[in-house]
Amino acid sequence: MIRRKQRSPLSKIYIALVLVGLTLSFGTGGYMLIEQYNFVEALYMTVITLATVGFQEVHPLSASGRVFTTILILFNLGIFAFVITQISRYFLDGEFARTYKIYKMRNAIDKLENHTIICGFGRNGQEAVRILERNREPFVVIEQDEQILEDKKYDDLLYIRADATRDEVLQEAGIERAKALISALPDDTLNVFVILTARSLNTQVTLISRASENTSVRKLKNAGADNVIMPDKIGGAHMAMLVTNPDIEEFVDMMATHSGDDFQISELYINSSVLLRELNCWERTGATLLGYKDSNQEFQLNPSPDTTVEAGSSIIVMGSKHQINQLKHALQ
Repeated sequence: MIRRKQRSPLSKIYIALVLVGLTLSFGTGGYMLIEQYNFVEALYMTVITLATVGFQEVHPLSASGRVFTTILILFNLGIFAFVITQISRYFLDGEFARTYKIYKMRNAIDKLENHTIICGFGRNGQEAVRILERNREPFVVIEQDEQILEDKKYDDLLYIRADATRDEVLQEAGIERAKALISALPDDTLNVFVILTARSLNTQVTLISRASENTSVRKLKNAGADNVIMPDKIGGAHMAMLVTNPDIEEFVDMMATHSGDDFQISELYINSSVLLRELNCWERTGATLLGYKDSNQEFQLNPSPDTTVEAGSSIIVMGSKHQINQLKHALQ
């Protein structure tokens, strides 16, 4: 949930408390005016009247005082019933648990840094969540459908139930602190709006969007998307590859989706020029060099040992978490 202009779950509790305060003020003022009680006496008389405890009157009441007391008791019956109903409903209907969950979730989202925002929690969004969870990457989901969000499979999911195209929603998700945003909404037009909004709020964040139509790819790129994915197109290519090269495709899938302490594919940035022969990844750490991306953002696969990787480039390596950490230290 987000901080929007909507009724707070506590609003009826606040109303009930305000009504109790008004009733106390009304009773105290009435006794002071009608019976000439001082403030303490008037407040005490009001409390024992509203509480119906039956203690003795502070002073004998006049006829006007008895009429006022009768009105006060009758008026309090409705207030008392409303207060008890709202407090009982708040705790017994699970409203308190939901409010507390929202409070904890807001605090957790506010603490996120260098995280990924996933807009849309359909099939593509859920698959993105699965991969991010497997790689232990922090993320927050933005989705409007409450039924999807409250699925028991996602008890610990950090989410915001709202429209991802709105500036305040992305700000609530921490777009200024995020490292990436995935727009996986089913409508290409909505994805364009999300990308435009996100890019205006953070010029450095990596923006990834899905697209259903070929014509939407250029629009999304113009809006600021760094990468545009067409799930249907990729799915078709994937199925064809399973026919032509089934084992290779299955192996590539495993590399792309499997990650843990025993196996990772990571991108390491190069701060100063390095000759791959001198770096000697395999001998020094056991990690395998797959390729590198040069300063022009072009990929070079299976480079020779005599290749010099310039500063500002990055290398793609495969290995265990320990091996990759060793290589990071060697590059420093």
